[in-house]
Amino acid sequence: MQSFLARNKGVAILALLLAVGGGYYWTHRSAPAPDAGAANGARGGAGGGNRPQPVSVAVVQRADVPIWVSAVGTAVPRNLVTVRTRVDGQLMRVHFREGQMVKQGQLLAEVDPRPFQAQLDQANGQLARDAALLDNARLDLARYRDLWAKDSISRQQLDTQDALVRQYQGSVENDKAQVASARLQLEYASTIAPVSGRIGLRQVDPGNQIHAADANGIASIAQVQPMTVVFAIPESFLPGINQNRGELVVEAWDREQKIRLARGRLLSTDNQIDTSTDTIKLKAEFSNQDGVLFPNQFVNTRLLIGTRKDALVIPGAALLQGARGPFVYVADQDGKVASVQVTPGPVDGDRIAVDGPLQPGNRVVTDGTDKLRDGARVEIIDAATRARAAGGAGQKGGKGWGHKPSGAPGQKP
Repeated sequence: MQSFLARNKGVAILALLLAVGGGYYWTHRSAPAPDAGAANGARGGAGGGNRPQPVSVAVVQRADVPIWVSAVGTAVPRNLVTVRTRVDGQLMRVHFREGQMVKQGQLLAEVDPRPFQAQLDQANGQLARDAALLDNARLDLARYRDLWAKDSISRQQLDTQDALVRQYQGSVENDKAQVASARLQLEYASTIAPVSGRIGLRQVDPGNQIHAADANGIASIAQVQPMTVVFAIPESFLPGINQNRGELVVEAWDREQKIRLARGRLLSTDNQIDTSTDTIKLKAEFSNQDGVLFPNQFVNTRLLIGTRKDALVIPGAALLQGARGPFVYVADQDGKVASVQVTPGPVDGDRIAVDGPLQPGNRVVTDGTDKLRDGARVEIIDAATRARAAGGAGQKGGKGWGHKPSGAPGQKP
């Protein structure tokens, strides 16, 4: 029995040793040898070995850079008017198409005019009657004065007739006012456009009884030429706006900021700062002759508050972000690059003004920066060659640089 236990114990120990050895082998077995090219690439940086990294560069320039303040805004009609009838009655005809442009004074709708014509005729009849009575009273007054001069009547009779003339004069003046009121009511039966603009959807159909107190009215007119845009900017820019005595230029761009919709001027500022957001509302005006701005449309705005004179300018593609902050790679005459810390400033299109130890004429890398390190060797090529070398990958920033117009691409003239 003891020999049987000893033999089984030996087998168990042997099995345990084999299991531990197998686990160690599978967890510590050597990995395949790295590829020689990959090892060289790791040691030599981008491109592998001492092969230079192909890059595109741009030259640092000095130029005037406009200072733009960007914000989001909403297009607001210069005037928004609800067209209402000014008298009660049945709507007989509508003289506009929904959504059309209308001009101030244009006939829009008609209420049944017959009740108002009847009131005007009645007022004219009353005026004619009282005017005749006044004429007769004046003739009697003239005769009474002759008789009183001859001492044929008393003074009281003369004064009574004079008072009667003045009474009829008052009645005639009242009748004239009644005629003017009735004529005005008849004119109000025709509803005209109070302002020029784009008329909205009709709120009531012909045949309905309408009232001057109706909240919705007949339709609404939005004055869109000119159009205004309301936007908010941080209060820190307010001193710059107040110090600028000329007209400040404002541009409106589409939602993607690719197409400039309109160019206008700053119209006014709000009278107080919003303390919850530390911003102040501004209103800009655009002629909008092409109708590209629509009421309540979302737009991106750019306010020009000044110009930075003689600034160091680089393309935006050259600016990189590192652990120590923004920097650029500068290529020297020997084909080596070094990182230079810069402080970005105003942006204008694809240009950006920077502060730092750069000089006009320095070459900054605009494309191919993803694998660069300080001291790396580079081969300067144009963007088209680099795109072909990359197999048509279309890497970002391969267009070179220049002063692209602020409205490009796709801007309207």
